[in-house]
Amino acid sequence: MKILITGISSPLARLVAHQLLQHGHTVLGIDRRPWPEAPPGVQIFLADIRKRPAEDVFRIHRPDALIHMATVTWLTARSEERYRTNLMGTRALFDYCHTYGVSQALFIGRHTVYGAAPDAPLYRTEAEPPLAATTFPNLADLVAADLFAGSTLWRHPDMTVAVLRIVYMLGGSRRGTLANYLQGPKVPTVMGFDPLFQFMHEVDGARAIVAALEGQAQGVFNVAGPPPVPLSILCRETGRVAIPIPEPMFPYALGRFGLPRMPVGTIPHVKYPIVIDDGLFRATTGFTHAYDEVQVMQAYRSQGS
Repeated sequence: MKILITGISSPLARLVAHQLLQHGHTVLGIDRRPWPEAPPGVQIFLADIRKRPAEDVFRIHRPDALIHMATVTWLTARSEERYRTNLMGTRALFDYCHTYGVSQALFIGRHTVYGAAPDAPLYRTEAEPPLAATTFPNLADLVAADLFAGSTLWRHPDMTVAVLRIVYMLGGSRRGTLANYLQGPKVPTVMGFDPLFQFMHEVDGARAIVAALEGQAQGVFNVAGPPPVPLSILCRETGRVAIPIPEPMFPYALGRFGLPRMPVGTIPHVKYPIVIDDGLFRATTGFTHAYDEVQVMQAYRSQGS
């Protein structure tokens, strides 16, 4: 198949591209950032997914499938840019798919769209509504993009569509939301709370995406790896020191004293767990993770201090 990946220069997308090449697929990529060391067989187009040059890639090259990974978070973009990229960009891409006969589309989302709350069930299934926008406004655009992608299932029933809500990634790239939280030697925690954190190795994350594509997965799926671990163990096994901070003082400590800079809205995410049930995805695709929780934490730790 001819596969188009948006956001192809991100670490996870690069892993997906390498695996697709190994499986004999042709890979196209759209990104505003270059990938100078892209392997032979990957054709890169420098474009904004909302602009005409991106549409031209669909019109001229007619991909068989889209893997949409060009969403951004509060780590890399301001709120207005996030809205334009995440929601409007996703809408444009799915319109291109419909217009130019793309038969399959994957939206790569995040498990954090479910939101962190004290009264939420421990294990979230796909039937749970994504409520992150009510507790963490910085995720509102990602929630909207997730729901819009899911609506394609009934708006364009002739297209095979999968929305993958994937847990945090850890690995050698040291990139991503959880990696950013763990980036320094000291990790801020809310005093009195030790929530479960769910993550998987980025190589397993790429394998899961390829499994969904090749398995023609259709619907909304939770995607996870090994069992979750308490935050205290995550800090210890990645070589970090957990710094318990009283909740009233937490917002004032962020970005100071060697602690990472985070929005105030992230406080529920370091108090309450977001754990997903991925049984449906495994049953549908046959996916199994290769790295257990200890191996994932060691892989992250071995790449730096």
